[in-house]
Amino acid sequence: MSDCIFCKIIAGEIPSRKVFEDDDVFAFHDINPFARVHFMIIPKLHIASLADAGPEHQALLGKILLLAPKLAYEQGLDSGFKTLVNTGRGGGQEVFHIHVHVFGGGPAA
Repeated sequence: MSDCIFCKIIAGEIPSRKVFEDDDVFAFHDINPFARVHFMIIPKLHIASLADAGPEHQALLGKILLLAPKLAYEQGLDSGFKTLVNTGRGGGQEVFHIHVHVFGGGPAA
């Protein structure tokens, strides 16, 4: 979507601190981290929220969840981490492109 900030990050129109990228997903550090390590994993396919995902997205969502621990460990979160998916305005979602927050390592500096 042309007005989606995450789609613009994926397209390289907005700079980011990339953690990972392949044909299906993109991961980058959060610009307002609330932990020492805080990044997001997003699908390249624009899906507004978890509530908008359907059975056709099952493999993509599974890929994201399986990628989370791999990237967390690579970012130094070897003793554990948290994941968070905000869904809808009432669930605290601010950017309407589904994203999985991965964070840990104590408070941000």
